[in-house]
Amino acid sequence: MTANGFNGSLDALIAAAHGADESLNLTNGITVVALSQCGATAIDTGRPLILLVDTAPSATHLPGRLGTGWELITRLYGADRAVTLLPSGRVSTVAACGSGGAGESQAIYLAGLDPLDAFATPWTMPWLSARLRAPDGCPWDREQTHSSLAKHFIEEAWELHDAIAALESASEGERPRAIADLAEELGDVLLQVVLHAQIAQERGDFDLADVQDGLVRKIVRRHPHVFGDASAETTRDVQRNWEVIKAGERAAAGEGEKPKGALDGVSRGLPALSASRELQDRASAVGYDWPTLDGVRAKISEELAELDEALAEAGHPDQITSTLASSAAALAHAQEELGDVLAVIVNLGRRSGIDAEAALRAANDKFRRRFAEVERRAATRGISLKDADFTTLDALWDEAKAAEREAKG
Repeated sequence: MTANGFNGSLDALIAAAHGADESLNLTNGITVVALSQCGATAIDTGRPLILLVDTAPSATHLPGRLGTGWELITRLYGADRAVTLLPSGRVSTVAACGSGGAGESQAIYLAGLDPLDAFATPWTMPWLSARLRAPDGCPWDREQTHSSLAKHFIEEAWELHDAIAALESASEGERPRAIADLAEELGDVLLQVVLHAQIAQERGDFDLADVQDGLVRKIVRRHPHVFGDASAETTRDVQRNWEVIKAGERAAAGEGEKPKGALDGVSRGLPALSASRELQDRASAVGYDWPTLDGVRAKISEELAELDEALAEAGHPDQITSTLASSAAALAHAQEELGDVLAVIVNLGRRSGIDAEAALRAANDKFRRRFAEVERRAATRGISLKDADFTTLDALWDEAKAAEREAKG
């Protein structure tokens, strides 16, 4: 076929593509899209692609996708990926075409990629998880169950949390690395979702499509102010709507059983501070909350006084000085009062827009940094931490604290 004989019809395009790739089988599907519209098209790199060359890039993108035109094609296929120019049949690369090397070609043909090359398609991860759990796959992956993977999911979620915190505090020079780390950690969390779906599919329970279907239906159902006729002007209105909707869901799910309360469903496996925040959020959404922040502050003073009283009754136990509690019961009472103090501190953070879990993690990080600086300064001066008195160590701490603040400007 020559350029002069090319008539631009879809049949002619496909015939030209088949001439370049004899293995092309239309029963397996093929995508035909204009270069200008590829950013708005769900391109599956596992399928053959005919890319119609035009010169009017569209700014329209699929939600969640960056880029369009040759920039996007390069990200999806790689700069060195071989392509066929249509109708000439000349072989080139994505990079060359993106740099103007397509010439007078009316279309570009890209063969479908093998799963291990089709990194950008959403179906590579399910294929990969199935491959890992196949009889000739990975022994570790084959042994995994929902239960055994649970701890890994939690670990990955916290690593994602750390990556988000690192991005928020990154300098301009650190941002590229922090952004890449965030994308990587999101991928690790996604892998856990895909593995659980694969295990469920193998057991005939559900598959990834069911997970996606259920999620979309729930999100639409719980956002009637977006997808329906309900109204929600503030975040508080949204939370109230959620609790009404979720109460209806719990009632429907528990029909014929004991009705579920507003706090049912808060995982006992959550970190304690996060669980406290979630419990108080849910109680607040159904109206159980102080009218103003003054009530929370007053409650802190009340709970601290009760903790002081409980510690006094326990004999002011102190493990450093080997002062034992007066009794196990008295120590348990003091522990209960300490829990009440922590819970109301969480509530103060919640009302103030501060996440207590994140605040404490940040405080832990700060303690690590400052104590490391104390160790460094002590070593420089030949001071043994174990032998130094508290006054010396506290002075080093104040120096480390002042140095950190000065560095922050």
